[in-house]
Amino acid sequence: MKTIIKAALGTALLALGASAASADTLSDVKAKGFLQCGVNTGLAGFSAPDDKGEWTGIDADFCRAVAAAVFGDATKVRFSPLSAKERFTALQSGEVDILSRNTTWTVNRDTALGLNFVGVTYYDGQGFMLNSKKIPGVNSALQLSGASVCVQSGTTTELNLADYFKANKMEYNPVVFEKVEEANAAYDAGRCDVYTTDQSGLYGTRLTLSNPDDHIVLPEIISKEPLGPAVRQGDDKWYHIVKWVYFAQLTAEELGITQANVEEMKNSENPEIRRVLGTEADTKIGTDLGLTNDWVVNIVKGVGNYGEMFERNVGSGSALKIARGLNGLWTKGGLQYAPPIR
Repeated sequence: MKTIIKAALGTALLALGASAASADTLSDVKAKGFLQCGVNTGLAGFSAPDDKGEWTGIDADFCRAVAAAVFGDATKVRFSPLSAKERFTALQSGEVDILSRNTTWTVNRDTALGLNFVGVTYYDGQGFMLNSKKIPGVNSALQLSGASVCVQSGTTTELNLADYFKANKMEYNPVVFEKVEEANAAYDAGRCDVYTTDQSGLYGTRLTLSNPDDHIVLPEIISKEPLGPAVRQGDDKWYHIVKWVYFAQLTAEELGITQANVEEMKNSENPEIRRVLGTEADTKIGTDLGLTNDWVVNIVKGVGNYGEMFERNVGSGSALKIARGLNGLWTKGGLQYAPPIR
């Protein structure tokens, strides 16, 4: 019976999503005057409100980049904090225009859930964190047999956790929570021995704990977690806009276009830079997308290139201090690569 109900619910949600996606999202966004962005309820470096209530993080800033491309104004965005359980329904139903919420790109989500992922804004992998003062001597996840593990429900994390312990013939006791805040609080209170989520999330969570220095992130990465924004299927125009905003940020970094020099770069004699920034005489890339030809200028002025967004939120300019690693440009040994804007 549960299987039948689940299948029926899934079909109903997809039908609802298809109905929402049949509309012209760009026109709808312009008509209401802002972009509605689905984000995490609070994950440092990705999407979390600061002490003034302003949303910060890579995921929040990416939505600002889309708003900048559409409106020429990065502030024309509103944020909907969503739990892991709520996030897909919110996008399918049209409650949000884009889901930018540290979400892993998988085949099921890309097909059965009716989503289109626009790219990988952060290459991540699942890891483990523990309190080294309470559990001394553990320096590998392979030593965790019998541990109680805090994990968030409705995530790929649950399945990865089960697969890892089964593959390594270890026992564990899952302590499951729907909301990330509940999982964080439970781990900090000592209700479980270990906390598991994406490794970037572990570094962010550690900053919020009562005694951050007592906690260590173990070296094992047990999964591939390509995180990126998603939109509903059925609206190619909107999908192309959001996808090329991401590629534009990567291209800007590769060409050395920054918030500080973008106005100066508009006068560059480099034809590729002029084409990207919309100053080449025959440029109509922006209008082909349904935007203005200075769409990339607006993105960079409002948010910065990809590298600036990364460093400010999770890299050297942040409290997390995460190295670029796989998230470096392809020209510097990373995986970040954009098709040409031409």
